[in-house]
Amino acid sequence: MTRALEPFFALAAALRQAGFAIAPDQTAGFIAATGVLGPRGIADVHAAALALFAIPPERRADFDAIFQMIFAGQTLAADAPGEEDDTEALEPEQTTTEVELEEGPDPSGAEATAAERLASRAVMPTAATALSAFEREAPKRLPRRLSYRRSPARHGDRFDLRRALRQAARTDGDLFALPRTRRKTRQRRILCLIDVSGSMKERSEALLAFAHALVQAADRVEVFTLGTQLTRITAGLSPSDRRAAMSRVGQQIADLDGGTRLGAALSAFLAVPRYAGFARGALVLVLSDGLERGDPQMMIDATARLSRQAWRLHWLTPLAADPAFRPETAALTGILPWIDDLGDGASVQAICAHVLNLARAA
Repeated sequence: MTRALEPFFALAAALRQAGFAIAPDQTAGFIAATGVLGPRGIADVHAAALALFAIPPERRADFDAIFQMIFAGQTLAADAPGEEDDTEALEPEQTTTEVELEEGPDPSGAEATAAERLASRAVMPTAATALSAFEREAPKRLPRRLSYRRSPARHGDRFDLRRALRQAARTDGDLFALPRTRRKTRQRRILCLIDVSGSMKERSEALLAFAHALVQAADRVEVFTLGTQLTRITAGLSPSDRRAAMSRVGQQIADLDGGTRLGAALSAFLAVPRYAGFARGALVLVLSDGLERGDPQMMIDATARLSRQAWRLHWLTPLAADPAFRPETAALTGILPWIDDLGDGASVQAICAHVLNLARAA
């Protein structure tokens, strides 16, 4: 990253921290648009950011304050929704800001945090035996749907008149049986959303290894990670060598083991039409403990929208490994009406078994 691009990435990160739904594609588009405009001043950069990030009118003041902080060297303390302003304004020369969160009981998540911490680390493959078995079984056991294409079938549901005419032409008009067709089936698209926040640190490597096995076995699959940011890692998981894929993914994910803003990340996913299209008619797997530090209502609303687009929405949480588990947090309780199953996501073996059994249930 060149020094000239640092403010552009800093603006996107600051907007996400303030609760704006900013996707990586929007950040890239902002940088590209600024280059195309050949800005004559800071006003052109401001106009490009305003357009590409789709800032709602009611939050224009918050956006302007953050933009001035990043590009004009002015730092303003903006109130978070529902919180009192207890931060002091910083001097103009100061370029970094430390955010301290008040400790206390949090009804929406025990160990979750909203603070954004960007870091990367090596990700090593795990549970190789279970994943190898999953890759062998998945192609024939993943959920399928009816295609619009048809194929010849002995006991089909429709007569194939074209084939019947061709046979009649070869046999002087005699037909001994009317040929039939039936609709083909194809593997249903799968969308996998993985929580890589600090509260899921012990399971991040196993979940990413499962995602790699899923990409290798499924015909159409998309994988994103959720934390304080939204990251698409489908291309990073494409190498067949699991160790190489884990190395690439570890470099792609900037918020690994960071804070938790599931609602904002899901909203950012739905805000990009191309991303939201991946969920249409798909099996959506959310691998997360559901410990949301931010506003639970944002996570509930995003889950409701995701559920309306998906074929099935399954939320697999490590907390469900206990048979006596009952959702108690505001976020998990609120999403229950919108999900088809709240399953066990404590181990790779449990996740693989859950996904392979979906075809039988369907």
